[in-house]
Amino acid sequence: MYSLKEGEMFVKTSRKVIKHYLETKEIIFPEEIKKYEEKRGVFTTIKNFRTKDLRGCIGFPFPIYPLWKALVLSSISAATEDPRFEPMKIEELNECAIEINILSEPEIIKVENPEDYPKHIEIGKHGIIVQYGIYSGLLLPEVAVENNWDEYTFLSYTCLKAGLPPDSWIKLPIKIYRFTSQIFQEIEPEGEVIEIKLK
Repeated sequence: MYSLKEGEMFVKTSRKVIKHYLETKEIIFPEEIKKYEEKRGVFTTIKNFRTKDLRGCIGFPFPIYPLWKALVLSSISAATEDPRFEPMKIEELNECAIEINILSEPEIIKVENPEDYPKHIEIGKHGIIVQYGIYSGLLLPEVAVENNWDEYTFLSYTCLKAGLPPDSWIKLPIKIYRFTSQIFQEIEPEGEVIEIKLK
């Protein structure tokens, strides 16, 4: 678990590296975060502060990079490489709030009967990753809470995110992982950073 002070630094670092990249096309790795060498999954979410519309969300589900590197790369990617959106322009940054998710290591859910998957997922605690061949999809824990989904709906939408039919979690031999997440978020652009508790 990371402290609120650390979470504040993660969010401010995210904004700093996005701003620098949008201005110069250079990726920087600020010295103050390089002490976070533990490998962690990280997602950066960018939303328009006024409309709450998503502007970009990209990250690393599995702990393949040190936290400091995953934070920087996911931040820049969320701003410029989300295929759902045009790359962000520098003038947009002041209209957007940034959220950082630090993920636990995803844990594969093993069941004898696929219909038992929902029993192993707790809304407000777990995010889900679905994998089947070349298909893969992830939804963060807050997505289910924000949309008031139950476990069945959460699984179905994660399958859709992966490009699969919604009932694939029952009908196909897919891999399903669950994870938890620590969430740090600006309450407004460049504003106070808080930790979001879903439960």
